[in-house]
Amino acid sequence: MATEHLSSALRAPASSRPYPMANPGYGKRSAPDQQPRCSADFMLLPLRERHIAGFIDQLPDGAAMDVKGLAKQLPLYGQQAVGSALKALSVAGYLRRVRCLLTDEGGQVRWVFRTFWSRTARDNEWWGNLVGAARRQPTAVEPVVVQPVAPVVPQQRTPEPAPPVPEGDSPAYAALARLGRVDARLALSAADCAVLEPLAAEWFTRGVDADYLVQALVAGLPAGVDSPVGLVRRRLTDKIPPKLSAAPVPPAPGTPVRQMMMECTKCGVPGRAEALPDGLCRACRVPGREAQEAAVELPAERDVRTYVAGLRDLLKAP
Repeated sequence: MATEHLSSALRAPASSRPYPMANPGYGKRSAPDQQPRCSADFMLLPLRERHIAGFIDQLPDGAAMDVKGLAKQLPLYGQQAVGSALKALSVAGYLRRVRCLLTDEGGQVRWVFRTFWSRTARDNEWWGNLVGAARRQPTAVEPVVVQPVAPVVPQQRTPEPAPPVPEGDSPAYAALARLGRVDARLALSAADCAVLEPLAAEWFTRGVDADYLVQALVAGLPAGVDSPVGLVRRRLTDKIPPKLSAAPVPPAPGTPVRQMMMECTKCGVPGRAEALPDGLCRACRVPGREAQEAAVELPAERDVRTYVAGLRDLLKAP
């Protein structure tokens, strides 16, 4: 009975307090053709995954779906537990993470991160077809408030000279220099940034910006990083996004362009649906990886006391 009350409390967050919403275009997206809600939903899942699945299922479309945000709303679970649960829900067929490259009517390009959620568990083929269909369909253009523009008065003006750009301070170099400030485990020296700059610059030629690059490099870091420059070099090579078509078919006038790809639920590496079975990349599907990550966590206080007590008993023994 206590478990049922706990489950009900976790499954109804919206009525007690407003849940934070993601930026427009981001966050949760409900998958089509789901079965109606019933009391048997998620009953075959373990207790933790069942609670978190019930919580997510009640969230409205557009709700924030990042691990940190979910952990704040679920006091029983920390960020690592929430991340592990999302991975398990992805394997069970309830969710997939995707990223969309949107081009609106004004020609502005931006990456949008979304989490498709299905109350009904789906197999890899179904998810692959969903992402493929969404890739081919145009998206609705988000409303943009246009400010009135004063009439232009023809006149002769001398253009102001552009400020000088410091040597080496390219967008790629600046993004690499930011890594250590975002996560100290990836602190790079000036020489490291200069060596890695060509690899990072290649990302910018594929339509990404500095924020996207930094997020991709710091996502899912191991607990200890022995060689930041080596890890960043590997991720710049392995996680580079695909090239965009050099001569895309022009859409009809007024039709926004969208390109979509799936990404690993655990670490965020992008790829085609067939390369991410169960929503996971090859590295995150390695058995025992979570156990290795959990092994570096500090033990609970009671475990420490038990361990110290055992050491004392050994010292007292003849």
